[in-house]
Amino acid sequence: MADEIKEPEKNEKKGGKGKLLVIAVVLVAAAAGGFFGYKKFLKSPHAKEEDKPVKTVLFALDPLILNLREPNRFLKLSAQFELSDPSYEPLVSSKVPQLRDMIITFVSSKSVESILTPEGKIQLKDEILLRANQVIGKNVFSNVYFTEFVTQ
Repeated sequence: MADEIKEPEKNEKKGGKGKLLVIAVVLVAAAAGGFFGYKKFLKSPHAKEEDKPVKTVLFALDPLILNLREPNRFLKLSAQFELSDPSYEPLVSSKVPQLRDMIITFVSSKSVESILTPEGKIQLKDEILLRANQVIGKNVFSNVYFTEFVTQ
């Protein structure tokens, strides 16, 4: 009788491992199928555009020599604006005097201490970007790069 009881237990253990293996295979297959379905059918239509290299257009302003708020303190600044769309280049070209005026007026109100730190430069870039887009009247610029930044 003892032999009869032990044999069914061994069969149950083997059946339990087999069920676990079947469940694991089903889960892996479901995950693979879900991933394939997502990539094939649910991927956004803009994903193909992201795969292509994006051509950035930079618009350079001539260097500016600016008086800062303190007497006898100057800043030589060269900047390039990254356009969010290359088709905006003619619009930006027609607004260069307004952009230069905005930068001169805005930066000349700054102190040397506020623009010399890395955080100050980042804040200055953010404010110039915001104001430049306001001058144009649209979000034309996606970034601004300082290519020359010299104080005296």
